[in-house]
Formats: sequence, structure tokens, C-alpha cells
Amino acid sequence: MSLPPTLADCRALDDAALSVRIEAVRQQMGPRLVILGHHYQQDGVIAHADLDGDSYQLSKSAAERTDCDAIAFCGVHFMAETADILVNRPEKLAARGGRRVHVILPDLAAGCSMADMAGIEQVEDAWADLGTLIDTADITPVTYINSAASLKAFCGKHGGIVCTSSNAEAVLKWSFAQRRCVLFFPDQHLGRNTARRMGIPLDQMCLWNPHEQRLGGNDAQQIRKSRVILWQGHCSVHAMFRPEHIDAMRKNVPAIKILVHPECPMEVVDKADLAGSTSFIIRQVEQAAAGTQWAIGTELHLVKRLEQRHPEQQIRFLSPVFCMCATMYRIDLAHLCWSLEHVAAGLPVNVIRVDDETAAWAVTALDRMLAVSH
Repeated sequence: MSLPPTLADCRALDDAALSVRIEAVRQQMGPRLVILGHHYQQDGVIAHADLDGDSYQLSKSAAERTDCDAIAFCGVHFMAETADILVNRPEKLAARGGRRVHVILPDLAAGCSMADMAGIEQVEDAWADLGTLIDTADITPVTYINSAASLKAFCGKHGGIVCTSSNAEAVLKWSFAQRRCVLFFPDQHLGRNTARRMGIPLDQMCLWNPHEQRLGGNDAQQIRKSRVILWQGHCSVHAMFRPEHIDAMRKNVPAIKILVHPECPMEVVDKADLAGSTSFIIRQVEQAAAGTQWAIGTELHLVKRLEQRHPEQQIRFLSPVFCMCATMYRIDLAHLCWSLEHVAAGLPVNVIRVDDETAAWAVTALDRMLAVSH
């Protein structure tokens, strides 16, 4: 049996040739292979995806499949981790007679800058530091789905929970029903925007800088009165949108509607007409009347795709400076072809495997989220 091609071999091919080879693997493996494409992926990659969507939706859908042997997740590292956790949870393994489904990340360098802003050691240090001032039994740890499996497991162990941008408010309501205070990581903007929408004033929030030696750079009085402790992390794509972008857009196009993601800074969300998750953004555009004019503040590939799919509307990117998710962009046709041909040859590469203990605690936190969301 001949060995599958090297990555260099695949990089030497043009996109048309790569597409033909990717489709050949899909035909060969049939339902045993599932390709997942996150909304922020390039169009060329999305064209080969069996499912496209946001990270949790994709992982959940993949976990419901009973006939696949391998999942190629065209996204970033934490997304592939979540897929592995859900697809290979104990009851799923038992139903398959112990057979694991390989979850493949076509390029291991596809990470998430936001997720990287909160490391497990930093969070554990912050928890211990907080414990010197207040009782951590009064704190619910909440991690955004855009985080490493180790952080989801931390929340599972400490009575906490996971949230998405769609259910963040429901999760925070649940969290406050359990305990007085929330430690929210890694995205400060989603936490702040959600808490403000719930009526929590800014003076009852504080920002935790993990690089400060004591109390995240806060004084003891601020920590004690805060109901929400926000981790100093952000999405590099959404943080680049500015209030002046909205002002300029409204000046040039008076009828424009501004639609942004809640990972944008508070000042941007406050000026926008609508703010919501990726699925919310897509739904607003799909349901809008023909001729509606939108300026959308989220990842460029998604905005361009909405523009192509809805020519009956006028859709613009909110910022004058184009910014895409650089790490997501690492997944290209060459990496996808290379990884799929290895799967087809029975020699899977870039397999993402979360250890059993971490996966079990992460599932606990994810299950709490599911219970809250239903």
C-alpha cells in the first residue's frame, strides 16, 4: 500500500486538484467521515463541509452521528477538543462497543488567541488568590465555550458551568442562583455586555489581569463588592471594532442597521442596533426584508458569505480595516486534503485527544449548560 502524500505534496497542488482529491476521500469513506466547517472558515473549505455552524452546534451535531469513524474539524483547537469530549463521552463509547471516533484538526497551529489568554495555571492561581480574600464557595466559575478543555474541567470540578454567546444570559442567571459572585473567563466583553444587559452596574464588576501579582490588579474592596469578576481576555477579531466605525457608517448610510457580536467592546455594543451570537446574526439577515442595509461587526469570512447568500440585501463589513481570524485561516485545502488522505489510509494525523479525567469534568460543566439552556 502506498503511503499518503506529505503536506508538501499537497501544498504543491492547486485548489482545483485539492478539491478533487478531498471529494474522492469523501466518496470513499461515505458516512464514516464527517467534515465540520466553522462559520469563520474560508469558502473553499466550507464547500467541502458536511455541516457548517458555530463550534458547539457542530460538536453536538457530530456527537449525534452513530456511523462515523472520523471527524475532521475545520476550526481551531478548543473546538476539536469539545468535539472529542462529546463524541467520545462514556455512553457514546459504550454504544459503539468501545470504539473511539478520531477527531482531526487539519492544522495543529490553528489555535484561538482568546482561549490562549486564560491558561489553566493562571485560573488556578486566580482562584487561590481570590480564596485569600473571599470564600470561593461564593463564586461560580463560568467559562466561555471558546476555552481549553482544562478550563471547562475546572468549572466542572468547582460547581461551575460553560456558556456560549447564545445562552450567556441564561447561564449567568443560573450562576447567580447558585452563588453571589461569578468569575467569567476568558472573554471580558461577552461577560460585561451580558451582565450589563441583566442590570448589573459596572461598579459591581472588576477586571482581573492574570499578569498582576495580587488580586488581578484590584484592591480588596473592589473584589468584595464585585458580583462579576471579568478575566482580561478578548477576541482579537471582535475587539478591533470601534464606536467611530459605527458613527462613520451612520453618517455615510443613514438607513444602515448595525449588527454586532457580543464579543465586541461595550462601547460598540451600546451604539449598535442589535447584538447577538453568530447564529443570531445569521438569523437576523435571513429574516430581514429585501433592501435592508446592514453593517455587520463580526469575522470577515462570515460577513462576505452573508453578502453572497443575500444579494437582495445590502451588507457591509463594519470596519474600514479588514480583519479575519488568522488562526482559523490556517485551515486550508492543502491541510484538509493531507489530513483526510491519511485518515482514508488508516494513518490519522493531528488527532485531538482529551484525557479521560479532563473530559469527564468538562462534560459535567457542559451538561449543566445544556440543562440551563433547555
